Amino acid sequence: MANSEEHVSIAVIGAGFAGIGLGVRLRESGFEDFVILERAGDLGGTWQANTYPGCACDVPSALYSYSFAPNPEWTRRYGTQPEILDYLRTVALKFGVLRHIRYDTELHEASWDEVRGHWRISTSRGSMTADVLVSAIGPFSEAQIPELPGIENFTGTQFHSLHWDHGHDLTGERVAVIGTGASAVQFIPEIQPAVGQLTVFQRSAPWIVPRLDWATSALERSALRRMPLLGKAVRGAYFAGIEGFGLVGFVDKRFRHPYEALGRLQLRRQVRDRRLRERLTPDYMIGCKRAIFSDAYYPALTQPNVEVVTSRITAVGPRSIRTDDGVQHEVDTIIWGTGFGVPPQVFERVRGSDGRSMGELYRERPQSYLGTTVTGFPNFFTTLGPFGAAGNQSAIYMIEAQIRYIVEALKTMRDNGLQRIEVRPEAQQAFLREMDDRSRDTVWVTGNCRSYYQTADGSANAGLYPNWSFEYARRTSRFDEDAYLTSGVQG
Repeated sequence: MANSEEHVSIAVIGAGFAGIGLGVRLRESGFEDFVILERAGDLGGTWQANTYPGCACDVPSALYSYSFAPNPEWTRRYGTQPEILDYLRTVALKFGVLRHIRYDTELHEASWDEVRGHWRISTSRGSMTADVLVSAIGPFSEAQIPELPGIENFTGTQFHSLHWDHGHDLTGERVAVIGTGASAVQFIPEIQPAVGQLTVFQRSAPWIVPRLDWATSALERSALRRMPLLGKAVRGAYFAGIEGFGLVGFVDKRFRHPYEALGRLQLRRQVRDRRLRERLTPDYMIGCKRAIFSDAYYPALTQPNVEVVTSRITAVGPRSIRTDDGVQHEVDTIIWGTGFGVPPQVFERVRGSDGRSMGELYRERPQSYLGTTVTGFPNFFTTLGPFGAAGNQSAIYMIEAQIRYIVEALKTMRDNGLQRIEVRPEAQQAFLREMDDRSRDTVWVTGNCRSYYQTADGSANAGLYPNWSFEYARRTSRFDEDAYLTSGVQG
C-alpha cells in the first residue's frame, strides 16, 4: 500500500494493453522502479471491464495482440473478451509485470510540482511522488449516459453495457436498447432470443460490413505453433488489409464507394423488409463514424420480437419511453449502448505546470505531440493521446509504437542524467498544424455525421492520426530529443 513518503521513478496509470506492454518494455530496458496503478481488482482495462454478452474484438486477434507475444491458440478469428483477458494475464505473468501492478488503486489527482521537479500523486490507497507519470488509460474506459427527461422516474432496471448486470434476468422482458454503437451491435443478437420484446432506439444507422468470423481448427493452431513465420505472415496480411481503410479515411473520399457497396449488399441480403432496410441505411459516408463488423446484427433486427425506432426520445416514464411521434413504448429494462466519454474523466485529475488539467486542454483543443507528450506537462507521457490513434489500424500497433518512443525517451533521460523533459511549444504547434492540414478534407470531418472523431463543434479532427500507421511507426522509432526542452543535467 502506498504511503505519503513513497517515491517511485515511474508511475503508470492503467493495467490494460498499454500499461502491461509498457511494463514489459520497461523491464527489458532495465527499469524496475515503476508501479502500475489500476483502479479495478484485476488487470485488462477495457477487456476486464466489458463483460456484456457477445463482447469480442473487431480486429482479428492475430493483429490485436503484441508483436513480441504472438498467440497461436486463439479459438476464433476474432478474440472474445474472456480469451483476450486470459491472454493479457498470461503476458503479464510471463514477462514479470504482475509484481508492479497495484490493484484497487484509483487515481484521485496528479499534479506537477515545479519546485520539487516531480509528480505528486493522490490515490484511493494513499499518496506518492514520481519522477515520471504515464497515462496508459484507454479512450473507452468510462460509460456515457445521456440525460433524458424523466429518467429519474424510471422504476425498472437500467444499466450501461460497460456495467452489465449479469444478475438481472432478461428472459421474457420488454427491453429497450438505447444506442447502436459497436457494443450494442454485439450484444443485441445475444439477448434477442431470450427477451419478450426488444425495442432498439437508433439515432443514426451504423455502417455494418461482413465480419466473416470463424472458429479456428486444431490443425490451424498446430500449424501456427510449429511455424512462427506463418503467424507473422497472417499478421502481416491482416495489417495490410486494415491499413487499406486509410484510403477512405484520409487519402480520398471516393475510395469509400467499394466499402459502402459492401455494406449495402450486406443490408440488402440480410434485411428483406424494405421499410426496415430504409431505417437501417446510413445517411453519411462510411468512415465518418466507426464502421462495425457483424454478420449477426441485421438478422437479429428482423426477428418478430424486435422493433427499430428512429424517432427521437422525448421523455421516460416509470415503465415507458415516449418518442416525438407520440408513441409510448412500454419497457421493463433499459440497456444503454451509448458509448463512452472521450476523453476519460481521469484527464480532469491530471494537472500540468500551470495548474490546468488535461481535460481542460482537450476541451480547448485536442492537442499533443505525436499522441505521446503535451506542452505544459513535464515528464508526462500518454498512449493513444490526441492524434496518436488510427482509424485504419489495430490500436495495439499504435500502442507498441508509442511504448517504444516512451521507453526511448526514458532511456535518454537516464543515460544523459536528465531530470526534466517537456515538448517544445513550437514542436507541438507544428505537429498540430500538420494534423489539421492533412485532416481538412477527410471523411472524418466532411462525411456528413457527428462522432467522437470530431471536435465538439464538428469542425475538425479530434485526434485520429491522418496518415498511414507505418509512417507513424517510422517517425516514433527514435526519440527526437531536439523537439524537447531538457534540464537538470546531473554533474
